[in-house]
Amino acid sequence: MNTAAELPAASPEHGLMTFEQPLSERMRTFLRVEFLFGQTLFHVDEPTEFSSRAAVTALLEILTILGRGDVRSDVVKELERHADLLKRFKSQPGVDPSRLTGLIDNIEDLRQQLAEAGPHLINPLKECDFLNTIRHRSGIPGGTCMFDLPDYGYWLHLPPVERRRQLEDWTRRLRPICDAVAEVLWLTREATEAAEQVASGGLFQLGFDRSEQPSLVRVQLPVDAGMFPEISAGQHRFTIRFVRWRGVDARPVQVNQDVRFQLAIC
Repeated sequence: MNTAAELPAASPEHGLMTFEQPLSERMRTFLRVEFLFGQTLFHVDEPTEFSSRAAVTALLEILTILGRGDVRSDVVKELERHADLLKRFKSQPGVDPSRLTGLIDNIEDLRQQLAEAGPHLINPLKECDFLNTIRHRSGIPGGTCMFDLPDYGYWLHLPPVERRRQLEDWTRRLRPICDAVAEVLWLTREATEAAEQVASGGLFQLGFDRSEQPSLVRVQLPVDAGMFPEISAGQHRFTIRFVRWRGVDARPVQVNQDVRFQLAIC
């Protein structure tokens, strides 16, 4: 049986895979927007019909998320919070003033872009009949086939450069809020350095300090560890259960030895 000391250690050759668990609804929303916008941008650059379909699907999912609450207001509050935290470092020794000023200026630029875009920045997309028709049919398995949506089928057969131009126009309208979300997530992740921990018998639990309000748990493992974490979190503590991957045809099983991993509570 392997001990924690015998399990693969993180190294530049192995690399690390990171698993994240949001601790608030706001952080959960931000992570989903980040994931979907990255997917959108990836497929915008691909010339195929199926990539254009994937880009539109991801874009529509972002619109659904943004329509459920005031994400714009939430991200502005987070930018302001991070700006206030960074300003406190100005008088501390050992701080690179030019880098600190750059970070604060970047936050201010993103806030200004959101302010200029206004609270109705996604309304042109929400009111687009073409996108709304696709959205309504997307809930039906195969509902966006050519015979269901001939106009969508026609658009998908336009020259790739024309489809890309339209997709870039749609994503441009989402950029102010998606770029701001990406910045908040980057600042959140960079604020805490991961530290090595050991999960005894594959299980790790930790309580939160009541004076702190963490928003994200990050677990890092070597990519060749052969296991992954299942993370559950409550208001005052979180639990990590490491399970071993056994392929797509078998259920994962809990690891019963000690597991060494990297943990950051952001």
